Amino acid sequence: MRPFTHAEGIPALTPRNPWHSLTISDAFAALDANVEGLSQAEAGQRLEKYGPNRLPETGRPSRLLIVLRQLNNPLTFILFAAAAIALFLGEKTDSIFIFIVVAINVAIGAFQEWRAEESAASLKKTLRIKPTVIRSGARHTIDIEELVLGDIVHLESGSVVPADLRLASAHDLRIDESLLTGESKPVAKESDPVLDEETPLGDRRNMALAGAMVVAGRATGIVCATGEATAIGTIATMLGARGARPPLLIRMETFSARIGAFIVLLTALLGVAFYLQGAPLADIFLLSVALAVSAIPEGLPAAITVTLAVASSRMGKRNVIVRRLPAVEALGSCTLIATDKTGTLTVNRLTVKKLILPDGAEYDISGEGLELSGALRTENGAACDPHHLENIRLLARAGALTNEADVGEIEGVVEARGDSVDIAFLVLAEKLGARKKDLHATYRQQSSLPYEPKQGYSASLDIETENGFISAKGAPEIVLDMCAGVDRVLAEKSLHRLASAGYRVIAVAQGATPQDKTPLEQSHLNNLEFLGFAGLIDPLRKEAAQAVASARAAGVDVRMITGDHPETALAIARQLDPSWAPETALTGAELAKLKGEALRRRVNEAAVFARVEPAQKTLIVKELQDEGHFVAVTGDGVNDAPALKAAHVGVAMGAGGTDVARAASDLIITDDNFASIVAGIEEGRAAYDNIRKIVWLLLATAVTEVMIFVLALAFGLPIPLTAVQILWMNLVTEGIQDVALAFEKKEPDLMHRPPRKPREPIFNRQMIEQCLVIGAYVSVLSFGLYYYLHEMRGLDVTAARNTVLLFLVSFHNFHAFNCRSETRSAFVIPFRANPILIAGVAGAQLTHILAMHLPGLSGVLEISPVPLYEWGIVFMLGATVVFAGELYKLFIARPRARALRAMLEETPAHA
Repeated sequence: MRPFTHAEGIPALTPRNPWHSLTISDAFAALDANVEGLSQAEAGQRLEKYGPNRLPETGRPSRLLIVLRQLNNPLTFILFAAAAIALFLGEKTDSIFIFIVVAINVAIGAFQEWRAEESAASLKKTLRIKPTVIRSGARHTIDIEELVLGDIVHLESGSVVPADLRLASAHDLRIDESLLTGESKPVAKESDPVLDEETPLGDRRNMALAGAMVVAGRATGIVCATGEATAIGTIATMLGARGARPPLLIRMETFSARIGAFIVLLTALLGVAFYLQGAPLADIFLLSVALAVSAIPEGLPAAITVTLAVASSRMGKRNVIVRRLPAVEALGSCTLIATDKTGTLTVNRLTVKKLILPDGAEYDISGEGLELSGALRTENGAACDPHHLENIRLLARAGALTNEADVGEIEGVVEARGDSVDIAFLVLAEKLGARKKDLHATYRQQSSLPYEPKQGYSASLDIETENGFISAKGAPEIVLDMCAGVDRVLAEKSLHRLASAGYRVIAVAQGATPQDKTPLEQSHLNNLEFLGFAGLIDPLRKEAAQAVASARAAGVDVRMITGDHPETALAIARQLDPSWAPETALTGAELAKLKGEALRRRVNEAAVFARVEPAQKTLIVKELQDEGHFVAVTGDGVNDAPALKAAHVGVAMGAGGTDVARAASDLIITDDNFASIVAGIEEGRAAYDNIRKIVWLLLATAVTEVMIFVLALAFGLPIPLTAVQILWMNLVTEGIQDVALAFEKKEPDLMHRPPRKPREPIFNRQMIEQCLVIGAYVSVLSFGLYYYLHEMRGLDVTAARNTVLLFLVSFHNFHAFNCRSETRSAFVIPFRANPILIAGVAGAQLTHILAMHLPGLSGVLEISPVPLYEWGIVFMLGATVVFAGELYKLFIARPRARALRAMLEETPAHA
């Protein structure tokens, strides 16, 4: 098969292109190169022709773009329309108020988003890679961007692969590809194999892929793809597609469309009714403005922005950086988390977690990754037997002596270098009180046999004064053949027990020094003493199991998607939740064979996806979205970036993640801890709760104002409030309390509710009920008061409006306490839980009192001071709204909430 090509005929690696299926000589021929390397002149020509070895960059948004994004808000559009109408009718005060609200909203949102971008940028790790290449037969160190197709690159331990390479030679080469494929273990690489064209990315052992890290060995390879044509570049280009829209934006667009339609319809109907009554056109226009102002919750955009900003700040304290404000609520809306395994649920560091001794005794070792302290315990939790402890120390000593890694603590931070298996054994030795430098001070290494994949073991000959011994560790089948007196049946059972549980098993042995103390040779490795098996695994983070359990208790489904081996993935899954059985796993190879209904069914049944490639992870996410889930995707690697972009909310790891993953995400977890994601869900739900509280506060008032207009029209009375009075109440007095509700604490049952239905609008059945109940109750009281003052007592319209406005301000202040919870009684929520609301209520009332006494402002608003007895009447009438709210909660809201919690308990998340 002829390779797919770059422009001008130079082949490039894509998921379909078969560089791994070519022999070394065919690869050199296809790239018009040889072992002496390109000349500088030829390299320059190719650099000019094909461009630098650079990935496409997505720069940070400009300040102007961030501001424009804040303006792209449906309610903001409605506010602009209201301002335009008011300006057209000469109501400049109304227009000014509305524009001030928009400006405040934009300023808050833009500041918060810019600050989040600053935080995300501070996480970026800058590293300039300078690969070693062979040109014209000589080695040169060049900048990574100068690398071109056909260059011969030299790799050694610790280097980063600078481009996609077809390996030409390899010696003991092992590469960490976890950030590309999700494979947690370093992958052994060879140059000789010629692989099938359909070989998955993670199994192409004759390739070194750009961005991977060489952990051991050395190699040379020919550059077969650079920049966007590399595997990592292919993933980067997948990020250009538009991601899923945040749930809050979907809900607010629906909500705004309904509000807009309601305003247009109501204004038209009442305008026609007024016209039929013979009202002048100017009065009809003024009525339309008043109705629009009363129906539009002018303070809602600013209040929502403040709510999200408060939640963003709270998330920051729980290790979650918010890059887009709507993502705060989006995370709280998610019904399913599609989580990466390596580095997200696990520590991304091989660790010795199990030891099985020759007599079958099994011990667990606590401590994950580079934690240098840990305890030995039996499976039943008992302490280590003293006899076994001596054997375990010998095993740890042997593993630490036949070792080429280094582990050290610098200013309290543990750092490691070398092969991941060697590092794991050094950490084990540290836990048992044996540091590598102390061992080397006691035992002088005379010679060694370093690990090579073909031989499958490493060995060391060490001398203490005149006595010495051999240490060996490696593949169980090889090391066991070196040993004498081994109970092979028992050993095979122990080996099967560890391997079937997903552990990587290393056998350890020791033996006597050769008689002549000659340099260590393979022939000396016989008649050794078997010390036991070490079971290594990339272990769970301490908090992961509890975090998954907490997510499921909240009704949020959790699926694992990883590029790792199925057995390893299932071992971790069973630790998270024993109900994740093997039949719930789906591999990338199996996924590739599915289409249509079969694909949809298997994706929705599977709890664990293993050995999947980046495009498959995105496919899984989209299938889950098509099933109706709001999907949050977590990940740290380049391989996770397309799925992060496609999700409703992408959550990247900040400490160990890649820049590509962070750029594709909406949220960044600074401590790489799955538990922080669950904390973010809690804060997101709290933010949505607070948004609903604000909506309840504002719309109940809007319903009241509209119904007063309808009643006044029905009774043939003048409108009870002017447009300026309504705007004053909505933007000044209400604007204080609704922002204060953004600071309400979390509801106690927050994480024991089922997730909201993905398509459930903010203005759902309960919101309609509570707004109508409160709105109807208060509109009857306020219109009754207006009718009594104007018709029965004979007060002029201005005086009657003055008292009605005072009553509505008082009602709003009392109703703010109803809105602190949709289900809990206002009398059980302590005032100290939100002092800002108390100050807001007092401030709103004081502001209105001052307006009644200030000559200029009172004239614009047409208000004036009222007698003390009227204050008493207004106060008592306003207070009754609290009892109306309590009755609704007692008989409707709380029973409904109990039913929802019962439903969650009866219908657990996917298992």
